Amino acid sequence: MISPLAYVDPSAKLGKNVTVHPFAYIDKNVEIGDDNVIMPYASLMSGTRMGNGNTVYQGAVVAAVPQDFAFTGEETLAIIGNNNVIRENAVIIRGTHTSHATKVGNGNFIMSGARLSHDVEVGNRCIIGNGSQVSGNCIIYDNAILTSNVLMQGNTRLGSFSVVQGGCRFIKDIPPYIVAAHEPIAFYSINTKVLEHTGFSETIIKHIAQAYRILYKANTSLHDALGRIREQIPNGPEIENIIQFVETSKLGIIH
Repeated sequence: MISPLAYVDPSAKLGKNVTVHPFAYIDKNVEIGDDNVIMPYASLMSGTRMGNGNTVYQGAVVAAVPQDFAFTGEETLAIIGNNNVIRENAVIIRGTHTSHATKVGNGNFIMSGARLSHDVEVGNRCIIGNGSQVSGNCIIYDNAILTSNVLMQGNTRLGSFSVVQGGCRFIKDIPPYIVAAHEPIAFYSINTKVLEHTGFSETIIKHIAQAYRILYKANTSLHDALGRIREQIPNGPEIENIIQFVETSKLGIIH
């Protein structure tokens, strides 16, 4: 159902069973799939590419023009997957150049007033808390959580299954499976409750905890710590994920 009080550009492409409420705005160069719900006063701007089963709440804006001095007016994209919830007044900004795009995966919950800046990549099943701000070119991996009012500075990464506590800000990468807290931000603990809830075995959680004891408590160099992890802990996907994340960090990881 498309309300006659909504604006839908004639060139926009809408799938089946899409609901567009009164006073919603759907721009030209917009393509959305099936079973989406666009609430009143939500705006899907030029460059929106949206999958199926998403709900965009009042006042949210998808594919806003980049707040980037490098932006030259190119027709860039914000690519949204399936089954995402984008709550009131959240803003998702499209990519700066055609060579990149802002990308949001599947099953994410983007809460009220959150902002995803240009060229951000969000994986699957992530939570972006109320008022959290994600600067340009950041990467948030699967199942990660930013709680309320977090400031994620440009080009940083948040590892899978990690949580950043409310009000924190960070300028370095946060590795997977941990809780980050305090000001200045620091490693706080393993994200045990979430790992248990999502089916990680007790053995795997112990291996993850052991890896981070070496990484953060052994009082040695990062290179030596990674070597000890390889030598002392049975290898598996989770341990390899930690090692690879740390080794590929361009900004370094939080302390």
